[in-house]
Formats: sequence, C-alpha cells, structure tokens
Amino acid sequence: MIKQNVNLGDRTYPIYIETDYGSIEKCLESAKISGTIVVITDSNVDKFQCADLMSALESCKNPVYKYVIDAGEKSKNLMTIQKIYQYLMSLKLDRKATLVALGGGVVGDITGFAAATFLRGINFVQVPTTLLAQADSSVGGKVGVDFEGSKNIIGSFYQPKFVYINVNSLKTLPERELKAGLAEVVKHGIILDMEFFEYIDDNIDKIFKVNEDVMKYLTKVNCSIKAGIVEKDEKENGLREILNFGHTIGHAIESVMNFELLHGECIAIGFVGAFKLAGYMGMVNASELEKVISLLKKAGLPVRLEGLDVDRVYKQMFYDKKIKDNKLTFILPKSIGGVLQLIVDDEQLIKKVLGELR
Repeated sequence: MIKQNVNLGDRTYPIYIETDYGSIEKCLESAKISGTIVVITDSNVDKFQCADLMSALESCKNPVYKYVIDAGEKSKNLMTIQKIYQYLMSLKLDRKATLVALGGGVVGDITGFAAATFLRGINFVQVPTTLLAQADSSVGGKVGVDFEGSKNIIGSFYQPKFVYINVNSLKTLPERELKAGLAEVVKHGIILDMEFFEYIDDNIDKIFKVNEDVMKYLTKVNCSIKAGIVEKDEKENGLREILNFGHTIGHAIESVMNFELLHGECIAIGFVGAFKLAGYMGMVNASELEKVISLLKKAGLPVRLEGLDVDRVYKQMFYDKKIKDNKLTFILPKSIGGVLQLIVDDEQLIKKVLGELR
C-alpha cells in the first residue's frame, strides 16, 4: 500500500493507493469510523465495483447499506441530493454515520455535498473508480452540484476522512472514460511538472493497458501535486485556482453542450484554448502548443469542437467561479510546467480563440 497525507491541521487525512479493496476495513478502523456506513454509487459502477467493495466491508462491525443513483452528469443536481436525504432519514442515522462515495467525480461531488449538509455534517470517504476522480476530484474536498445549467455552481469545501484508491478499478472503465480522465492527469503536468508531462507521453500505451506499476506511480504523483496545492490554499483563494487550467473554456463548453461531452473532453479543448490565448499574448511559442496537442491526440482527447457556438460559450464563461468584477480570469501557460493567473478583458481576442477551436 502507498500512503500519503493531505496536511490540513485537524482536518489532515490520508490517501491510500492499493490494487484491491482488501485493506479498506483497516483504513476505516484507523479513521475511527464506528457508525453506520452508506455506500453511494451510480448505476454503472454498481454493476462492476460495488459487489467487491461490499464484500470487503462485510467483516466490519458497522451496519452497511447501499444507495444507487442514475449514472451521469444529469444526476448531479439538488433533486438527487433530496432523494439521498430522504433515504438517509429512513435509516435514522446519527452523526457517527459515514457516506462512502464509490464512483467517479459526479458520485464523489454529490456524496460529499450530502455528507457536508446532512445533520450539519457527517463522515465522508472517497473511493474513486475513474481516472479523473483518482487523479483530481477525490482529493481536496470540493463538493457540490450543478444548477440551472451551470457547472458546480452550488457547493462547499468538505474534506473526506480518507481517500481509498484501487487502481485496478480502472480496468472496468469504458475506454472513453479512461481517455477523459487522462485530461486531468495531463493538466497536472502542464501546470507544475514538465517531467511528469513527458512521463505521460512516454507511457501512454501502458496507461491504456492499466499497467499496475504505471498507474500506481501516476496516481501517487497526481495526488502529491493536488495535495501540495490544497495544503497551501484549501479554499481556492489563490494558488489552488491554477487547478482550473483549461476549465474556464472547458466548463462553458460542457454547459452549452448540455453535458453531452465528458468533463475531460471539454477541458482538453480548454487546454488548447488557453495555449492559443497565451500564444497571442506572447507568453508561449507555437512549439509548446504543438507538444500539448500531440499528447492530447495520443490520449484520444479532442482538441477542437466542430460547430462550437462562440457567442454562447463566451456568455457562459461569465458564470465561471473565478470571475472578478465581471471580467474573465484565465489560468494561462508560461511553458509546459508553469502557469499564471491573468484577467483577460479583450472580448475580440477571446472570441477569436474560441473561433479557432471550432
């Protein structure tokens, strides 16, 4: 087992990286979790992962229940949260109860938000089963839901008791989901670590084969990068915003497309947009953009979107959480391995870049 901590004072918690669910009971004991456990998962993950996890939890002294939501981003709303509350109330839970999120980013965000708000806060454990969630969303305590077409507009910061990553859960992922998750992995290389970017490039075939050693290393580096940023800026008041590289454009595309594209697919297009914007501002040269486009294509990720509606995407960008004084804030590259946060108040230039993403 690989273990590393997210150091947040009295909210410090471990991330465990494993190859099965066999150690989760010991992790629960270490976290001093003693109440009822409710595993929340989705209809896809339930078919492939839930039986193994529930079997691993059988020897726990705690009562264990399961609640299944419909798979997909369209479940990430307040109606789903309401149904979860109703189920939790039917169990007559107390504040010692623990919600375990078994799934990808949608399940993790929904479960964390329910845990943060039910009885004013109960225990929460992340068991991410997608590459996107293992690389990014399961670490850092961002929880929430979409609202009226805007991504993650309602939410909170609520840290889990621990994160338990079974890298072999990725073997049950559809190829499209694995590719989409790679976008967040590539992002970490772009924002902070050129050597990691090159490692991904060199090992792309092994990643698609879910090679255990490669995936454990990939997960360890991803979690280390994410944890290091969260430790310095837990509630996104500064440094943590660099994790939104590609997301200003990406989230807007995701919303405008009514979540028909996966999150990773949208932010990959956003990466290209950010490099193009930085290029026009004299911050990076064309060769850097070409390296990024080359890796994204190797990863099977889109670098443009046919028929992109420039005006709609531009307007949707103003619902971004980084907006300041009604001006768009972008995370822009200085190079592969370094980024800056900048306000860009040039509608013509931004729309030009969006037009080039069509």
